[in-house]
Amino acid sequence: MAPKRVLVSAGEASGDLYAALVVDELRAAFPDARFFGCTGPRLRAAGVETVVDAASLAVVGLLEVVAHLPRIYGEFRKLMLAAEAERPDVAILTDSPDFHLRAARRLHAAGIPVVYLVAPQAWAWRQGRVRSMRRTLRRLLCIFPFEQEFFERAGVPTTYIGHPLAGLVRPTLSRDEFFRKHGLAIDRPLVAVLPGSRRGEAARHLPALLGAVTRLARERAVQAVLPASVTSGVPFFRERLGAAPVLVLEGESWNAMAHADLALAASGTVTVEAALLGTPMVTFYKVTPPSWLAGKLLVRVPFYTMVNLIAGRKVVPELMQGEFSADSLYSEAVRLLYDPAARAAMRAGLAEVRHLLGAEAGQPPAPRRAAAIIHDILEGQVAHV
Repeated sequence: MAPKRVLVSAGEASGDLYAALVVDELRAAFPDARFFGCTGPRLRAAGVETVVDAASLAVVGLLEVVAHLPRIYGEFRKLMLAAEAERPDVAILTDSPDFHLRAARRLHAAGIPVVYLVAPQAWAWRQGRVRSMRRTLRRLLCIFPFEQEFFERAGVPTTYIGHPLAGLVRPTLSRDEFFRKHGLAIDRPLVAVLPGSRRGEAARHLPALLGAVTRLARERAVQAVLPASVTSGVPFFRERLGAAPVLVLEGESWNAMAHADLALAASGTVTVEAALLGTPMVTFYKVTPPSWLAGKLLVRVPFYTMVNLIAGRKVVPELMQGEFSADSLYSEAVRLLYDPAARAAMRAGLAEVRHLLGAEAGQPPAPRRAAAIIHDILEGQVAHV
């Protein structure tokens, strides 16, 4: 029997990690399989051949993406030509719905089974996407518990697999080891500053973050660390800190969050990581004014932060757009650092979220559940849509 051929595509850093974890599981069942597609560093490390570099797709904002459309379309064509030439036995598309739902239509039309990992947020906006998903996806793999009912009700073949980070997110150093390594004072509160993984969003968030942290250091003797993402890099932040009392780290985001008394976290995957670590947090996000206005017209959700959506209630503060400032960050940080009742209530809420994400001992990890479904598709055990 010829080795299996698998197209894997991820456009975001988080999707790159999740897809790589699934590839690792599939290799155990299909050691001779060939994996190729749109890759970030995690997928490349997992041995997936690069047709398109995922970094070329990383653009944030409803309007900001417009200027990049010709280049993104060129990358799309490159990936589809590779699929046409290689005829994969299955395609695993991860997140990035504007890119991947279009790819799903092309791949389905070519007779290639499509598995979609990390559901598009059709429950929040652009529900018209569901019709296309119902027609083109062999299986949708959801990582948030409230999504399965929504998509099944819409007729999309869906499985909730749990969150890929549940059971995976943990520190590599003890608190004492982490504080010693970075010369931190063990008896002073520590704040983890998490401005976002992309340079554009980090640059928008930094002025308010640095203002809040400077005031916390001056008035409350709080110390702060900023774990730089791979996509932004340490020099990017060091050039912008000025005199702000923030220690920039090379990676180590899980260590920083696990051992921080509080995280100031841009809304996104990092808030789920902080929840899995049980770290109290203040969440925020800011885009350009035109993108915010467009989003307000299109998006219908009770909360903006995934932690609150999972819980179904406001567990963590959300400082969005006009509410996001150095003063509001400072006020929320002081409340959560020095009000024991507020900290206890948030920790209880975060424990609920961890439970809902499947972070219990003994449960199969999400990548293994995903790989089992893809295995059955490759072996012809999952019916066509």
